[in-house]
Amino acid sequence: MSVAEPPTTEASRTPRKILLIRTDRVGDLVLTTPAIASFRRSWPNARLEILVNDYNEPVVRHTPDIDAVHVLARGTDRVKARQIAQALGRNVDLAVALSPRTQDYLLAAWSGAPRRLGYVYRRRYISRAAARYLLTAHAISDADPDLADRHPERPVAHEVRQVQTLVVLAGGTQISDALVLRTGPADEAFARERVPAGAIGFNLSPRWFNENFGIAATRATIERLAALGVPLVVTYGDDVRDVAKTLQAGITAPNVFWIGGASVLEWAAALARCAVVATVDTGATHVAAAMGVPVVVVFERRYYTLSSQEWSPWRVPSALLCKPVDGTDCTALVHDIVAAVDRLRRS
Repeated sequence: MSVAEPPTTEASRTPRKILLIRTDRVGDLVLTTPAIASFRRSWPNARLEILVNDYNEPVVRHTPDIDAVHVLARGTDRVKARQIAQALGRNVDLAVALSPRTQDYLLAAWSGAPRRLGYVYRRRYISRAAARYLLTAHAISDADPDLADRHPERPVAHEVRQVQTLVVLAGGTQISDALVLRTGPADEAFARERVPAGAIGFNLSPRWFNENFGIAATRATIERLAALGVPLVVTYGDDVRDVAKTLQAGITAPNVFWIGGASVLEWAAALARCAVVATVDTGATHVAAAMGVPVVVVFERRYYTLSSQEWSPWRVPSALLCKPVDGTDCTALVHDIVAAVDRLRRS
């Protein structure tokens, strides 16, 4: 990461009130929690608030590092969003857009904070122009799929590290590396009732059902995992509810348990009871890692170099696999998933 920042005085680096902003996905906010903790540790006496959306809010609901959590509902119109940011910006010394998205840059700008920080991908030129206009300083990330494939000798920084750069850019010196995701007693009770301790977790999401894997290979993977003879918990959200019901109707193994429609924190608590979790490249990777659970991740072949470095499981034992070329046989990948799961659960 490189930095584009004008000189600042030491006094400007001692904020009394900080507004953090991240209004995208659950997994990305999970990967931001080390930076949030780093802001807290770097400025323990500052008031630290965060603006999130109604989907990713559970990630910070129980965090000890935030003084106040504010929610911007998805789909909020621009006028209302600006009013919310302006209201939250009163007396804010530092606003930080924690994602490389123009929407979060705008919210930071609308806050009116005298210092407004963020980061942007090097070859997203429109976003770079927006960052120069809306922020007072920004970092530049080299996490670009074409650059990653062209220069494999230059490792891509993990998203955790990219976001932590904003702490340093703000003048912070206390860097925390741990993911932070806390569940509540009700979430943990939900998980205890439905997930046998030490189960294998398998998370369904739309990427399993792309042309280069599909429902037949997904069914074979679940059946092969069930054949290992330990409880298998299949979790899924509303986005794959129908296909999950189809799979459930055709898989009759008594050691397979299905959990659909759980809240984010119920889902996190369920994954926490597993010995290992298998998933495609999605938020389940980072939720499981935050709960300290080993992860087997299947990445898309396209942009594998970038994705497997930027979004690999953070600080847990893991196996990184890659989908085959479109239209090829998935038998080998199914075997590799099952072998990796079995190895990690035994380790």
